[in-house]
Amino acid sequence: MIFADNCIKKQLRNVYFITGTPCGGKTTVSRALGKKYGIPVYDIDEQFPHHQAMSDPASQPNMNRRFKNADEFFGRSVAEYKQWLIDNLREQTDFIILDLIKLSQNGPVICDCHLTMDEISRLSDSSHAAFMITDPTDLVETYCDRPDHQDFSDYLHSASDYEAAKRTVTETLYSLNMTNYKAIKESEFFWVERDTDRSVEDTVALVEEHFGWRPLKNFEIKKVEKDTEFAAEFLSYVENCSWVEVRDHLAGLVRGWEFSDWETMFAAVEDGKIVGMASALKTDYYPLPEITPWVSSIFVSESHRGLRISGKLIDYVNEYLRGLGFRRSYIPSEYVGLYEHYGYHYVKEIENYGGYTDHLYVKEI
Repeated sequence: MIFADNCIKKQLRNVYFITGTPCGGKTTVSRALGKKYGIPVYDIDEQFPHHQAMSDPASQPNMNRRFKNADEFFGRSVAEYKQWLIDNLREQTDFIILDLIKLSQNGPVICDCHLTMDEISRLSDSSHAAFMITDPTDLVETYCDRPDHQDFSDYLHSASDYEAAKRTVTETLYSLNMTNYKAIKESEFFWVERDTDRSVEDTVALVEEHFGWRPLKNFEIKKVEKDTEFAAEFLSYVENCSWVEVRDHLAGLVRGWEFSDWETMFAAVEDGKIVGMASALKTDYYPLPEITPWVSSIFVSESHRGLRISGKLIDYVNEYLRGLGFRRSYIPSEYVGLYEHYGYHYVKEIENYGGYTDHLYVKEI
C-alpha cells in the first residue's frame, strides 16, 4: 500500500527531523534539544535492530543480508557498499514512518536520522527539518572515535586488511555524502556546518531558533475549580480542541463535573490563554479499579508543542498527587517510547473498555 505524501506529512506534523551527513552533529544536537525541552528523541540507527527483527527477507532483502565476516562486508566495491546502504535505509523507512506516526500523535518528537532532502520533502515541511553537515572527505577516524560507533570500529579493525577496509569505508562515505553535502548548501533547507570554534550550546540555539522554539511567557498551570468562570473557559477549550477522539467524552465530564473527591482537571496557560490540559483521576478508561491514581487527558495545542508543556503538566499533576499522599502514579498510552522520557516505566499491556490494547506505565513520585 502506498500513501500519498500529503497524508504522511499530516501524520508527521509533530516530528522535527535532524538529519545531514555523518559526524555533522545530528545526535549531539538532537539529544541536547531533547533534554532541554523534554522531547523524546527517536534515533533511527538505534531502532534498526528492532526493525530488522520485524522485517522479512522477501520484502526487505537488504536489511536481512548477512555477512560471514568483516572481510566479506568490507570486501565489496564502493558502488556495491553504497547501494546497499541506500537500499537499507529505503527498506527501513517504512518502519520509521509507522513508529513516528504512533509516537508523535499527542506531542513533538525529534527524529535523529540521515534522510536525504528528497526524503525529507516527502515526509515533512522544511520548517521541521535541520541539516547538520560536515565535509565528508575523510570521516572514518572521526566516525570510529565516537563511543556509539565502537561496534563498527571493532568490526572494521577485525578485517584482515584494515587499511583496505578503511579505504573502502572512506570512499563509500565520500561517494554517498559529498553530492548531498554540496546540494544541501545550495538548497533552501536550513543547514548548519560543523565548526569546532562554535559551542554545542550555540549550535543548539541556531537549530531551536529555526524550529521556532522559545521560552514560555507568563506561563502557569491552574487547577480547574467547579462552577467558576475559569471552568467555563476551560470547557470551551476542551470542546474546541483538536483531540477529536476524546474531546466529546472529556467535555461531558467537565460539563457535568463528573469528578469525585480529589479528582480534577488542570490547564496550562500562557499569557492568559489555555494551551494544554491534564487530569488526575481515580480510575481511567480501563477495568482496573485496583490501580490508582491516573495522570490522564494530557494534551497540548499544536501551536505550543515543542515547549515542554506536556512534561510540566505531568510534573504538576504528580506534585498534586504527592501532596495527597500518593507515592506513584500511572499513565496509559497506546504508544511505546514516549512516557519513558518523563520518568515512567513500562508495567504491562492493558485492555480498555473499547477492547483495544494499550500500555500501562508507572512512576514513583
